[in-house]
Amino acid sequence: MTSEHWTALTTLFGPKGACAGCWCMFMRLPAADFLRGKGVGNRRALRRLVASRPPGLIAYDGEEAVAWVSVAPREEFARFETSRVLAPVAGKSVWSAPCFFVKASHRGVGLSAVLIEAAARFATRQGARSLEGYPNANRLERQPAAFVWTGFESTFKRAGFREVARRSPTRPIMRRELTRRPAGRTATKQAREGARRG
Repeated sequence: MTSEHWTALTTLFGPKGACAGCWCMFMRLPAADFLRGKGVGNRRALRRLVASRPPGLIAYDGEEAVAWVSVAPREEFARFETSRVLAPVAGKSVWSAPCFFVKASHRGVGLSAVLIEAAARFATRQGARSLEGYPNANRLERQPAAFVWTGFESTFKRAGFREVARRSPTRPIMRRELTRRPAGRTATKQAREGARRG
């Protein structure tokens, strides 16, 4: 996500900034700063982030932006430091993917899983050793979209994440170890391996 995609992201988030003026800043800002900036202030904060470095990834359906995941080094998310439930678990070079937003017309088709894999690849390229998620535990009853912006536990499990802490019955901390591709692999080798797997 770079500045050239800003218009697409604002269209995806809409006038509510994804949800109630959040603009995906809830996890990044201390509570007082987030509440003070709800709406325009949070939008400006996200715009500044986008101008300096990619704070997340966008999924497109053709030319239309349809989904978003926030992904960055864990220390960029200030809320973890004051959270009893999501306080950091020891680890080196840990990245986080704490927030997802999928356009209503594209929910239920597996985009969260696609975003998780994209986030893992992106974090790996940036030197991360592991990627964390903080999903909601699955429940029998359907949950409103506004309450499941962290994703579902089952989706992270299928993506190879394991639980490293659970301080609340409904909010596990899940982590996936990341491995870099050997330096000697070439595109031709990867293509051949892909053909054999197919």
